[in-house]
Parts: sequence; C-alpha cells; structure tokens
Amino acid sequence: MALIVQKYGGTSVGTPERIQAVAEKIIQYRDQGNRVVVVVSAMSGETDRLLSLATTLCERPMPRELDVLLATGEQTTIALLSMALQERGCAARSYTGAQVHILTDGAHNKARILDIDAHRVSSDLAAGRVVVVAGFQGVDENGNITTLGRGGSDTTAVALAAALKADECQIFTDVDGVYTTDPRVEPDARRLERITFEEMLEMASLGSKVLQIRAVEFAGKYNVPLRVLSSFEQGEGTLITYEDEGMEKALISGIAFNRDEAKLTVLGVPDQPGVAHRILGPIANANIEVDMIIQNIAPDGKTTDFTFTVHRNDYQRGMEILQQTAEQMGASQVSGDARIVKISLVGVGMRSHAGIASTMFETLAKESINIRMISTSEIKVSVVVDEKYLELGVRALHQAFQLDQAATA
Repeated sequence: MALIVQKYGGTSVGTPERIQAVAEKIIQYRDQGNRVVVVVSAMSGETDRLLSLATTLCERPMPRELDVLLATGEQTTIALLSMALQERGCAARSYTGAQVHILTDGAHNKARILDIDAHRVSSDLAAGRVVVVAGFQGVDENGNITTLGRGGSDTTAVALAAALKADECQIFTDVDGVYTTDPRVEPDARRLERITFEEMLEMASLGSKVLQIRAVEFAGKYNVPLRVLSSFEQGEGTLITYEDEGMEKALISGIAFNRDEAKLTVLGVPDQPGVAHRILGPIANANIEVDMIIQNIAPDGKTTDFTFTVHRNDYQRGMEILQQTAEQMGASQVSGDARIVKISLVGVGMRSHAGIASTMFETLAKESINIRMISTSEIKVSVVVDEKYLELGVRALHQAFQLDQAATA
C-alpha cells in the first residue's frame, strides 16, 4: 500500500464542479489501494480577491493580519473538498496548517517551514481516511498564523511528503508535465518523462513556472520523488528525481527563459578594490536582487565598466540608486535597458560533454541574434539578448539541440 501526497492548485479547485472532479480523482487513487494525503490551494482568484479587500481598507496591511486573512482561502477549499469526498462515501478529514502543526518561523507573508507534527495525519490514514490539508500556511512558535508566500502550497505538499516518508508527491496543475520549453513559444516542445532535481531547480529559477523553487529544493534535500501531472488529462506526467543510469542521455533537458529582465551599466568607474561592493551594496540595501554580473577593465587599466541585471520591476529604482552611486564614485556614465530577456540551456549532460556553449552561440549567430551577456554553471548556460529575439532564439536552439526528439540510452 503506497502513501501518496497530492497537491491541487487553484485552477484545479477553481469551481465547485472542479472540486467534485478532484474528489473523483482522489477516490480513484484510494480505490487502487493507496493511502492519500491531499494539499490544496485557495480557489483560483481567491487570494487576489482577499488581497484586494485588504488594500481597500489600508494601503499597507499589517503582515500578521494579512496572514490571518489570506489563510482563509485554503480553509474554504479544504472544507469544500472534504464535503465532496464525504458525499461520495469516502471518509475524509480537513486540517488547517495550524491543526497539523506545520511549524514555521515568524516571517509573515514569506515564512519557512521548520517542522511538521505528522501524528494526527498518520492516525487518520491508519483509520482509512483521506486527509485534506490547507497548503500555503502554518503557525509560528507563538501560535500566530503564517503564510509561505506565492506558490507555498507546493512546499507544504513536499514537506508533508518528507515528514510522512511518502512514496511519491504528486503536483497536479493545468499542464501535464515538464516540457523541454514553453509549448506556447515552441509548438514542438516535448514532455519529459524524467528530469533531475538539479535540472528542475535551474529551470524553476530561470523562469519556468511549473513548480515553486523552494518545493524543488525541499524535495531534493529530503529525496522526495516529485511528479508533475495534469488535473484535467490522464497521463504519467514528469517524474523529478535523482540522476541515475536510467535517465535520458540528453545533453540538454530543456530551455528556460525569463522575460522580466533589465540591464544596468555604469561606465568609467575608477578601478579600485571594493568597487563591486560600492556599486552593488546600495542595490542590495534596497532589497533588489541581482542576477548576472559582468565587469570589464578599460585598456588603460585605470577604469572599469560594470554591468548587472535585475528584475524588470526593479529597473527604475535600480537606475535611480546607480545614478547616485555613480556620481559619488566619479563614474562617467550610467545606462540601462529594460527590453532584454534571458535564455538558458539546462542539462546534466553538460558535465560530460564539451561544445554546448559553442553550439548555442553559433546557433544564435546564424539567426543574427547578438548576445549581450553570458553566464554559465555546471549544468547551465544563460545568455541575455534583446527581447524581440526571444521566440526566434528559443525555437532555433530547440531545433539545434533536437529537443523535439526523445533521447536514446
């Protein structure tokens, strides 16, 4: 008898009819002899509705009270789903994060899970019940309700699976698995049967919205097999696991991209020790995350040009800060570009094969796509290009690396 933790997102439980369909799917798994724990999100649009209510009353709601409000979205879903299961003769019991005692730190709106007391859940499973748990929420050591941030229900599901030593954690979404790239950009994108935790983590951090980054990190740390499945279609989905001999022998597993990039450059900075800190320190103090960084020393060896990328939402604020810093440092010029994108190749095959980056650069050159920045890691090569070339670049790379074809052993 397998123990399965399933997570259903907001789209999957967005209407009473969809909640009924989810109940039927859960019963099918239970009737196959599985013990089932279900984690659910708020119904689609509900979290945004609650946020809108809060901001109607005050511009900046207190984080503690906002968590109390937002947690009600998942509480509604667990009650409705449990009712739907019980109506079909399936014993079920709902739990909020606090009732399961999902212990978190005290960082309201972005809390992290510290521990889970799985005793109640285990007792209900032993009694033959389906357990329905509210995702996205927990409780701190003082009993305050906390929430885990956007996409936090994925993390709840993986953490529960780890605590219960589940055989598999299944994430049901509106897509039927992880693809070689976004099918909306490349129609020939192929669903992967398997992908490693490392690759999925890179894909998630680079713009793939299939899974929350923290959930993938948690799954990798505690060796929880993850499977991405569709709530609306039958299929095997994509299994996310450790690399083994049975994995596809692909050089590249997928192409990720991020449209939300912006580039900031300061020219003619005196080349002195600590220059990077003097430029990026004020940016970090403003809570602006920096991604790619390039520093070029001028031929005379006395000045340097410094370029870095930030999220597009932080572009204007970053530009203001950089202009102030440049003036203080005696730099010659500040420039920026909010019309860029990042395209990344991801694959564990890069570890043992040379020439991946060369093929990428050659492919983009043939399409007259100019590369503005380059970043590499052990299993990733990323480039920044003008946003008008995003779709052309992704399709050209997808074809060049034959990602529409299944790899052979």
